[in-house]
Amino acid sequence: MLNQTKKLSKRTIATLVAGVIILALLIVATTTSDVVDTFWAMLPPIIAIGLALITREVYSSLFIGILSGAVLAAKFNPLETVDNVISVGLIDAVSGTAGIFIFLIELGIIVSLVNKAGGSAAFGKWAETHVKSKVGAALCTFALGVLIFIDDYFNCLTVGSVMRPVTDKHKISRSKLAFIIDATAAPICMIAPISSWAAAVAEYAADGQGLNLFIAAIPFNFYSLLTIVFVVALILMKFDFGPMRQHELNAQNGDLFSGAKVEDKNYTPSSKGKVIDLLLPIIVLIGVSVFALVYVGGMLGETMYYNEAAVIADGGVYVDYTGDFIGAFSNTDATIALPWGGLITLVFTIIYMAFRGVVSLSDSMKSIPDGFNAMLPAILILTFATALKNVTGLLGADVFVGELVKGASWLQNFLPAIVFIIACILAFATGTSWGTFGILIPIVDAMFPIGSAIGIVCMSACLAGAVCGDHCSPISDTTIMSSAGAECEHLNHVSTQIPYAVYVAVVSFVCYIIAGFIPNWYIALPIAIAIMIVSLIVTKKVLSKKYAKQENK
Repeated sequence: MLNQTKKLSKRTIATLVAGVIILALLIVATTTSDVVDTFWAMLPPIIAIGLALITREVYSSLFIGILSGAVLAAKFNPLETVDNVISVGLIDAVSGTAGIFIFLIELGIIVSLVNKAGGSAAFGKWAETHVKSKVGAALCTFALGVLIFIDDYFNCLTVGSVMRPVTDKHKISRSKLAFIIDATAAPICMIAPISSWAAAVAEYAADGQGLNLFIAAIPFNFYSLLTIVFVVALILMKFDFGPMRQHELNAQNGDLFSGAKVEDKNYTPSSKGKVIDLLLPIIVLIGVSVFALVYVGGMLGETMYYNEAAVIADGGVYVDYTGDFIGAFSNTDATIALPWGGLITLVFTIIYMAFRGVVSLSDSMKSIPDGFNAMLPAILILTFATALKNVTGLLGADVFVGELVKGASWLQNFLPAIVFIIACILAFATGTSWGTFGILIPIVDAMFPIGSAIGIVCMSACLAGAVCGDHCSPISDTTIMSSAGAECEHLNHVSTQIPYAVYVAVVSFVCYIIAGFIPNWYIALPIAIAIMIVSLIVTKKVLSKKYAKQENK
């Protein structure tokens, strides 16, 4: 009966939402002669955000947003609506992001190969014999998470399987292990220029400027950076609070799972695996990707891949970046360079694993569909979010938002903090960072001229909020995979991580207010780090007294 009531409630909500959307579209049709460059141009992303908050389902929410935008742009012409959805929306989205799709699939295959080879397991055995303390085990887990910065899926699946024996030996709870994994997955990927996340953000931002904006936004990505400070500080201070404290106390008494043991569902890796089988593919991927980025950017001379948007921005004059590493990196096209790096690394890894005798050629071929399946959710989100951006562009949403912000200049200093909160809420409700910044980046990008100081801070706030909301969300794929990687009961991971994520989010919110008035990272970032460290010292002092009183009773 209860399940029937829940189903009925969901149907009722879905019906009401559909009715509201149809009513809104009819109102626009009957009262407005032209929706381009007006408030109605914002209706598609508003619908997508609203549905995501209500249904907590990102795929259908994004698609309905795409459909509503296509309807408005076509002025309710059925054939033109279909053309807008298919051609302008989905086909342009797929063709424009094909390079990123290829990179994601390559990355998924590499992850599968490394795990099959036993490289991750070998690193875990090495750590067991070299790590001598609980602090050392936690720091080693953190360091491995930082090392695997190219993709959050790779991070979660690898760090958990590698470090479980080490953290178990030193009585670190599985909840704490899951938190460290989660804290070094999305936050690390979000500040790494060579990662699947950087590639995705580059696609959502203005043509030819995505990677530049991503790199410029890194010092203002307070949530990601402060999460790193937070984790290291807690480890070194030997301090925990909230539900995590009780889980750590349970672990000290021998209960690593706090009463909820999860069975190991991982496959058995090769017994011939060595640490180099984990490290070498990562090192090769980083090295080849950096070379590919600067090559495509023109460091070795003019290439056929020169960035057309950058040439247009320079007044139609091609700039020679021969020998200029920084210039070439800023001029590159990640959608071409990263697939280069991924393909060369993949071929190298297959040959290397076969030569080592840890993964046969036949098993390597089986990793191809495994890698595709692992990355399919990310590919779908990227496609739908890019399609939403495309149809919203037909309506001139960027023009409307730009004019609106110019007329409310007094609000600009608080926009980073506002964008951060909106991104947090949206990511929490939908459980996806990619879907969140896919919806918000085009809006933020339209508010300010490309490269403006406050615009970069707002871009950072969007990315940081997406990571924060994703961290708190129980339906986030990264949160779920962190639980699986640590073999931790999922609700235990969520309940212990939320207080920590909210703590960092509050500090980040304050820092975005400061950065809104002082958009200079040389000043804002040191202030942010200082606030985090001082607040943790004060928190430990206050809570330690509270815990001591409780224990004395």
